[in-house]
Amino acid sequence: MTTPDERDDELEASRPPGLPEGFRMDGWELGPVIGSGGWGTVYEARKVDDGTPAAVKVLPTGALGPGQRAALGELVAREVRFSAEADHPHLVRTHAVCTVEAPELPALDGAIALVMDRAEASLKDVLDAAETGGPIADADRVLRGVAAGLAHMHDAGWVHGDLKPANVLLGPGGRVWLADFGLTTELDGTHAHLPPLGTLDHLPPEWWSQRTGAQGAVVRPTADIWAFGVLAHQVLTGGLHPFPGATARARSLAAQTYARGTAPLRLDAGLDEDMRRLIADCLAPDHAARLPHTAAGVAARVQALTGGPHRRRRRLVPAAAAGLVVLTAAAVAGAALLGGGGGGTRDEDRDTPAATGTPTSGPPAGEIPEDSDVPEELRPVIARAAHRCTDEEITPALLAALVKAESDFDPNASRPESEEYGIAMWTPSVFRAWAVDGDGDGDKDHMSPPDAISTMSLYVCWLDQRFKQAGLPKKDLPALVAAGYRTSDRTVIEERGVPERVRPHVDKVMRYLAEYQR
Repeated sequence: MTTPDERDDELEASRPPGLPEGFRMDGWELGPVIGSGGWGTVYEARKVDDGTPAAVKVLPTGALGPGQRAALGELVAREVRFSAEADHPHLVRTHAVCTVEAPELPALDGAIALVMDRAEASLKDVLDAAETGGPIADADRVLRGVAAGLAHMHDAGWVHGDLKPANVLLGPGGRVWLADFGLTTELDGTHAHLPPLGTLDHLPPEWWSQRTGAQGAVVRPTADIWAFGVLAHQVLTGGLHPFPGATARARSLAAQTYARGTAPLRLDAGLDEDMRRLIADCLAPDHAARLPHTAAGVAARVQALTGGPHRRRRRLVPAAAAGLVVLTAAAVAGAALLGGGGGGTRDEDRDTPAATGTPTSGPPAGEIPEDSDVPEELRPVIARAAHRCTDEEITPALLAALVKAESDFDPNASRPESEEYGIAMWTPSVFRAWAVDGDGDGDKDHMSPPDAISTMSLYVCWLDQRFKQAGLPKKDLPALVAAGYRTSDRTVIEERGVPERVRPHVDKVMRYLAEYQR
């Protein structure tokens, strides 16, 4: 299968060039590059006279137009002012502001340089290197530090505006610092205004529906609370985002779908119950629902869950239940579980004919008939995977029809020319972006039938929600899902139906579906 169309993950300016190692300015000597962002480049540095370590963020201005230069000046002034006013052990400090003097490098001459505390790594670095499925090392300490720093900022009347793993720095001695205050702004009453910048993966759903006025986009403390919820889920799951999608754009669309109440909130099934409830509160679907959950309250809850003698323990999840815990937007405040636990189905607690012993002429609607050609060992795998999706169109019968059309249930199937492999014909790189551990063994392998089928269910569930959101006919959703799995969500939405090039494949899926639904 193919991936949804890629778009830029961040709304930023273009990436600037860098300075050579050994460059000196105002008593500081630059070392190698630590990282780059949209506005500038960060270097290792040391003070020439005593070797004090630091990090220097260089922000070029020469190639900027007047409007961009003014915006950058505002960001720098905001960062410097905040650093001077908000002194806290979990906020990185800006020690000096320098001007780069390099006539031989016109693009960098006159650049602004901020000298800051130097960290050993960013939280993003740690997450990028982590194994998914469990908390990172020192997860409790990291969450306590982030929450405490955020609470201090909010108590002082500031909103961070760009809380994300790349802006959490980990220093020597277990230090945790919030960093990058270029979008930090002081509240004017209940809200403030920011330039329309930010990182898609951590922007709250309401950001997309509000208008940007002359003063910029409205930002409130609840935007930071949303971002903390996303970050906490990533820290406790080795980097897994709480919303599905192969790209940041796709994940932000999934968050918007959830906020509209047309899709559930899926949190990792291995989270401790109390921590899951905290994250769900932070990810309440709109500003009003998050308003009761202040940064101070979140910090106190994190401290209680991770810092005392009764430390939380990661709940062990049965292999059959490995996957996602599902919450509806309306039930987030109460943390009502709708799926993902115990490996059961949506109908397992109902008095169905099969459960009561009443004779029945066939399986419940959407279930796989006993005399079908679906291999016996795959039926519970397909049923569990399908029932993790709360959308009624995603049934075991549809999932079985998709697998039948893709591989004829052959776990070793392959199409090398299109780089698709296994029972669900995943492209390995796309599989990694959506991967679900379907058999509970801790690995996520596109050649494992339980993993591949569980991941297929997650992806087609998201497709189903996307097509509903786009207003496509409900009666056509099974066919549209089959087409989206072969192409992409965007292709189906743009063509407002099944693209002709995949029509034969979709027709085959629909024939199998009719057979399994007889």
